[in-house]
Amino acid sequence: MASRREFLSTSGLSVIAALGAGAATAAAQNPGKKRDGAAATAPLWIDGLAVPGGIDPEKGPGPLTPQHLLDLRNSGLTAVNVTVSDVGNAADAFETTLFGIADQEREIAQHPAQLLKIRSAADLQLAREKQMLGLIYGFQDSSPIGYDLKRLAMFQGLGVRIVQLTYNNRNLCGDGCLEPSDGGVSRFGLEVIDELARLKIVLDLSHASPRTMEQAIARCKNPALISHTACRDLVDRPRNTYDRVLRQLADKGGVAGIYFMPFLRESGQPTGEDLLRHIEHALKVCGEDHVSIGTDGFVSPPLLDDAYRKAHREFVESRRKKGIFSAGEDAEVLNLVPEYNRVDRFHHLAEQLQQRGYAAARIDKILGLNLARVMGEVWG
Repeated sequence: MASRREFLSTSGLSVIAALGAGAATAAAQNPGKKRDGAAATAPLWIDGLAVPGGIDPEKGPGPLTPQHLLDLRNSGLTAVNVTVSDVGNAADAFETTLFGIADQEREIAQHPAQLLKIRSAADLQLAREKQMLGLIYGFQDSSPIGYDLKRLAMFQGLGVRIVQLTYNNRNLCGDGCLEPSDGGVSRFGLEVIDELARLKIVLDLSHASPRTMEQAIARCKNPALISHTACRDLVDRPRNTYDRVLRQLADKGGVAGIYFMPFLRESGQPTGEDLLRHIEHALKVCGEDHVSIGTDGFVSPPLLDDAYRKAHREFVESRRKKGIFSAGEDAEVLNLVPEYNRVDRFHHLAEQLQQRGYAAARIDKILGLNLARVMGEVWG
């Protein structure tokens, strides 16, 4: 019997076909074309993890400014997975996550012509047609639910559509990638995975330990995501994912997103070539239906000045103090790929992939349709 991965690569991908109608033809002519044409031919691009705005080196992330809103339009993105949760087993994770959701609700209410809350695959299509930015509420840690499974239904009702099982450390659901014991998923974690499937919430396994990833993929009834990672067989860092896990993820229909982070190389600032190397390796391991992009950055590119570098050093030190600092993080290495520190980074990546001989349909899958397919299958 053909595996799920083989079936997906030959079945026509009905969800992708519906969401991407017209986009492949336009992309074949110019995959880097900005959204200045008909919405019917605009690509459907999704960043698997991003902050829809920018950062002030002195104040940190804040409300969207007019410049941020202009950047969102010029980015070419249809949607982003935006983190509304706290991370790192914070004692007040439940309360701070409610505030995180409220922050996004306020932004949507203030900018209804440009921002759209995503609850279903149909909403992704609507965001594309109206050339809006869809906000997909996601968790980067399951800590906000505590031991209360009923909270998942509450958060689902508030619009949460993606839940990451663990962050770097161990939580009630299982081990994160920094745990040396790699104990896998807890009994409670198995219940959470089952409840996520029942509620039609996408399971995300970024930041998990290898065994946690393997056990969660095996347990999950739906395709899962590793929304922001890279290839550990290329660069052995805890935040990256082994080939064997990537294959298991793909065999069950899941998708792995490559990030724009320092973990793309052993040391020093990552380059565009490092990024492309991980994308191409993931494609060889998983197949073109199971690779995406999750930049783990800001849509608005930061100004790489002394103030920003100082803020980055302070950010890294704060992660050390919280115990969530990961091997490969560096106070002198920024969490971005300089070549892609631009608002049109998805356009630029599309052009780079085209120059390497990638067909337009394949580029569309990597830049959004693969994520859209998983979301459509899980959400309905």
